[in-house]
Amino acid sequence: MERYVWRNYIKEGMEKEYIRRHNEGFWPEMTELFHECGIHNYSIWLVENEVIGYMECEKGVEYALACQQASEVKSRWDEYMKDILVRKNDPDTGKPYPIHQVFLHP
Repeated sequence: MERYVWRNYIKEGMEKEYIRRHNEGFWPEMTELFHECGIHNYSIWLVENEVIGYMECEKGVEYALACQQASEVKSRWDEYMKDILVRKNDPDTGKPYPIHQVFLHP
Protein backbone atom coordinates (compact mmCIF):
# COMPACT_ATOMS: atom_id res chain seq x y z
CA MET A 1 0.00 0.00 0.00
CA GLU A 2 1.53 3.30 -1.08
CA ARG A 3 0.57 6.64 0.44
CA TYR A 4 0.09 9.85 -1.53
CA VAL A 5 -0.27 13.45 -0.40
CA TRP A 6 -1.34 16.43 -2.51
CA ARG A 7 -2.13 20.08 -1.89
CA ASN A 8 -4.20 22.81 -3.51
CA TYR A 9 -5.36 26.26 -2.55
CA ILE A 10 -8.87 27.57 -2.15
CA LYS A 11 -9.64 30.98 -3.59
CA GLU A 12 -10.08 33.62 -0.91
CA GLY A 13 -13.51 33.55 0.69
CA MET A 14 -14.45 30.17 -0.82
CA GLU A 15 -13.51 27.93 2.13
CA LYS A 16 -17.11 27.37 3.26
CA GLU A 17 -18.17 26.53 -0.29
CA TYR A 18 -15.30 24.03 -0.62
CA ILE A 19 -16.41 22.32 2.59
CA ARG A 20 -20.07 22.38 1.53
CA ARG A 21 -19.31 20.73 -1.82
CA HIS A 22 -17.52 17.89 -0.08
CA ASN A 23 -19.89 17.42 2.87
CA GLU A 24 -23.24 18.01 1.18
CA GLY A 25 -22.61 17.40 -2.47
CA PHE A 26 -19.91 14.77 -2.87
CA TRP A 27 -20.85 12.60 -5.81
CA PRO A 28 -21.41 8.86 -5.32
CA GLU A 29 -19.68 8.38 -8.69
CA MET A 30 -16.47 9.77 -7.16
CA THR A 31 -16.69 7.28 -4.30
CA GLU A 32 -17.13 4.49 -6.87
CA LEU A 33 -14.13 5.80 -8.80
CA PHE A 34 -11.96 5.74 -5.67
CA HIS A 35 -12.88 2.08 -5.15
CA GLU A 36 -12.13 1.25 -8.80
CA CYS A 37 -8.76 3.00 -8.55
CA GLY A 38 -7.82 1.23 -5.29
CA ILE A 39 -7.94 4.41 -3.19
CA HIS A 40 -8.66 4.05 0.53
CA ASN A 41 -8.45 6.18 3.67
CA TYR A 42 -8.80 9.34 1.62
CA SER A 43 -8.95 12.46 3.77
CA ILE A 44 -8.61 16.18 3.13
CA TRP A 45 -7.30 18.69 5.67
CA LEU A 46 -7.74 22.46 5.66
CA VAL A 47 -5.18 25.00 6.91
CA GLU A 48 -6.27 28.57 6.21
CA ASN A 49 -6.83 28.42 2.43
CA GLU A 50 -4.57 25.42 1.79
CA VAL A 51 -6.11 21.97 1.38
CA ILE A 52 -3.97 18.89 1.88
CA GLY A 53 -5.17 15.50 0.73
CA TYR A 54 -3.97 12.11 1.91
CA MET A 55 -4.84 8.76 0.39
CA GLU A 56 -3.64 5.18 0.49
CA CYS A 57 -3.33 3.42 -2.86
CA GLU A 58 -3.60 -0.37 -2.75
CA LYS A 59 -2.52 -0.75 -6.39
CA GLY A 60 0.19 1.90 -6.16
CA VAL A 61 0.19 5.66 -6.57
CA GLU A 62 0.91 5.65 -10.31
CA TYR A 63 -2.04 3.34 -10.96
CA ALA A 64 -4.40 5.38 -8.75
CA LEU A 65 -3.45 8.66 -10.42
CA ALA A 66 -3.65 7.25 -13.96
CA CYS A 67 -6.98 5.58 -13.20
CA GLN A 68 -8.44 8.88 -12.01
CA GLN A 69 -6.93 10.83 -14.89
CA ALA A 70 -8.60 8.51 -17.41
CA SER A 71 -12.01 8.96 -15.80
CA GLU A 72 -14.75 11.17 -17.20
CA VAL A 73 -16.14 11.46 -13.66
CA LYS A 74 -12.87 12.96 -12.39
CA SER A 75 -12.83 15.40 -15.31
CA ARG A 76 -16.35 16.55 -14.42
CA TRP A 77 -15.38 16.90 -10.72
CA ASP A 78 -12.34 19.01 -11.64
CA GLU A 79 -14.55 21.24 -13.79
CA TYR A 80 -17.04 21.55 -10.92
CA MET A 81 -14.28 22.62 -8.50
CA LYS A 82 -12.25 24.90 -10.76
CA ASP A 83 -14.12 28.07 -9.80
CA ILE A 84 -13.02 27.75 -6.16
CA LEU A 85 -9.58 26.10 -6.43
CA VAL A 86 -6.14 27.32 -7.44
CA ARG A 87 -3.83 24.50 -8.47
CA LYS A 88 -0.14 25.32 -8.32
CA ASN A 89 1.67 22.88 -10.59
CA ASP A 90 5.30 22.55 -11.60
CA PRO A 91 5.59 24.56 -14.85
CA ASP A 92 8.13 22.06 -16.24
CA THR A 93 5.98 18.95 -15.78
CA GLY A 94 2.46 20.33 -15.42
CA LYS A 95 2.04 18.04 -12.42
CA PRO A 96 1.56 19.02 -8.78
CA TYR A 97 4.76 19.67 -6.88
CA PRO A 98 5.74 16.44 -5.15
CA ILE A 99 5.38 16.20 -1.39
CA HIS A 100 8.06 13.97 0.08
CA GLN A 101 7.59 11.94 3.24
CA VAL A 102 10.44 12.47 5.68
CA PHE A 103 9.17 10.58 8.71
CA LEU A 104 6.71 7.80 9.53
CA HIS A 105 5.91 6.31 12.90
CA PRO A 106 4.00 3.09 12.21
